[in-house]
Amino acid sequence: MNLDTTLNADLHCHSVVSDGTLTPEALAERAAERGVRLWSLTDHDEIGGQARAIAAAKAHGMAYLTGTEISVTFAGRVVHIVGLGFDHESAEMAEGLRATRGGREARAREMAAGLLAEAGIAGAFEGALKYVGNPELISRTHFARFLVDTGHCTDVPDVFRRFLTEGKPGFVPHKWATLKDAVGWITRAGGVAVIAHPGRYDFTPIEEYALITEFMAHGGRGIEVVTGSHTPAEYQQYADTATEFGLLASRGSDFHSPEESRVDLGDLPPLAARLTPVWAALTDRIRR
Repeated sequence: MNLDTTLNADLHCHSVVSDGTLTPEALAERAAERGVRLWSLTDHDEIGGQARAIAAAKAHGMAYLTGTEISVTFAGRVVHIVGLGFDHESAEMAEGLRATRGGREARAREMAAGLLAEAGIAGAFEGALKYVGNPELISRTHFARFLVDTGHCTDVPDVFRRFLTEGKPGFVPHKWATLKDAVGWITRAGGVAVIAHPGRYDFTPIEEYALITEFMAHGGRGIEVVTGSHTPAEYQQYADTATEFGLLASRGSDFHSPEESRVDLGDLPPLAARLTPVWAALTDRIRR
């Protein structure tokens, strides 16, 4: 397998173990059918699906890197850090992620109370639970599916615009892991930490510089350049960022569902040839 920037790698997607709608096995099948050669399942704050994903990737002839996407609080906002190629049996990581997941149920109940009190939407907590594969990981996405399917909103973006972002009736903040903790869990388990979809955070240039430099100070080494929520202009922007800071470049669709995701597995353009792909630093961690 050629491991240069033209490799069709998809190193960011989600299953029912967090907030996706497909099982790890169905995701592996879809990825393989759509030409993915190197795959990673990166469920939110969870590594419980890794053994299934490893087996499924092997069954479909795909190379595999272990993965997760860790929620971090940075500068008062939620930032996501993807971990790739780590030991998925790391006790330290498992415990850290368990602690990070703690409090999601209380947060979800507050969200439901806000929707009822301010928007008159009853039964949101119970309704969202019907969409949850893992109750420890109930999230805004599950509330969004409930609100769409019950006709309160037209689609998932409509839900977030009206109800689930800061200042709206269903928004409740949550304190996640620190950047230092997330990067530490990943690197001490033998993996590489990657800043996920940096174009989504709406940081000022100074805030983004602070994120990248602190991330690197803790041992972070990569950044997503080509990802489902980036525009073509952002592909170029974050390719320049990777070059400027000497970061490894990653690529992933951030696929959650055939009905909801902007980009399907395997459909992204390749990384620019001038970049060093993250998988080049993980050749000894790739499972075949």
